[in-house]
Amino acid sequence: MDAGLEKVVAAETVLSDVQGAEGRLIIRGKDVEALVREFTFEQAAGHLWDGFFDATPELQAALGRARVQAFERLKPDFARLAPLPEVDALRAALSLAPDGHDVAAAIDLVATMAVATGAIAQMKAGRTPVAPDAGALHGTDLLRMIRGETPSVEEARALDAYLVTISDHGLNASTFVARCVASTRAGLGSAVIAGLSALKGPLHGGAPGPVLDMLDGIGAADRAEGWIRNALDRGERLMGFGHRVYRTRDPRADVLKSVVNTLPASSGRLALAQAIEGRILQKLAAEKPDRKLDTNVEYYTAILLEALGIPRGLFTCLFGCGRVTGWIAHAREQLGTGRLVRPASTYVGPMPVDSIAA
Repeated sequence: MDAGLEKVVAAETVLSDVQGAEGRLIIRGKDVEALVREFTFEQAAGHLWDGFFDATPELQAALGRARVQAFERLKPDFARLAPLPEVDALRAALSLAPDGHDVAAAIDLVATMAVATGAIAQMKAGRTPVAPDAGALHGTDLLRMIRGETPSVEEARALDAYLVTISDHGLNASTFVARCVASTRAGLGSAVIAGLSALKGPLHGGAPGPVLDMLDGIGAADRAEGWIRNALDRGERLMGFGHRVYRTRDPRADVLKSVVNTLPASSGRLALAQAIEGRILQKLAAEKPDRKLDTNVEYYTAILLEALGIPRGLFTCLFGCGRVTGWIAHAREQLGTGRLVRPASTYVGPMPVDSIAA
């Protein structure tokens, strides 16, 4: 038995290949670095969805219309969503979306994720949700709805790059559970809600926030070594380092590091983060020579989202806004197999007393 299922092949997919030993991520035939360089969020979504629907409309216009429709649908429920924790509020908002199987349902889910995330950000700040702009690019409008102001071109590009970078990543926990739900022939909305629920767990989607907590705790580069030593002595995990699959540097970390470099607001924090990163990598190599623990996507995600003015409580919702396109693609791919996911288990519990022998 493989308790973590690492060696179990549960699906054949055309969507992404995580090559852990090489530190390479391929998404439908493109390295993640090229995907981010060449595609907007809308284009990346079309790339992932290609062939899984009968026809896919021009996504920028379709998503713009869908955001407006989602805002109107959610408006009567904003007051009920406001007191909920961020991810719980997002799940509740998604439950109000149609649970279909077609491309219209897929577009509506992507739009609902963005509109609800923006509304949650505004309500948590004590403000009224901002209506979407149907003519804007999806990432630009998402950032505008979160912050209540139009982002700069550099900021909009940075968020778009982030959303594309995290759009798909093999058979991770949230994607696997989305495929399991899709295999029952439940709708795309059910699969996306299941994915988001898995993403809520701190071992999957919630780690970028604690990266900032760690940087705050260290405070200055010259305090890093003592802080790191104490944390390791307490058996604590250093957030933003190590990955279940990668045995070298997570390629997404370098993509996002280059994106962060384009944002003036990140300069001071980025310098500190880079200095601390170097000290942590040295310490991990010395303390845990038998394990390859390198920088993962969460480290520079935290710096990027902070520089964009995203509240820490919203980080998991933002991750969902990017990964939703991948969840939908995997759900459609799984549906095409026609096979219900039903793994076997080995029973290790007590056996009933044989009444005849007794």
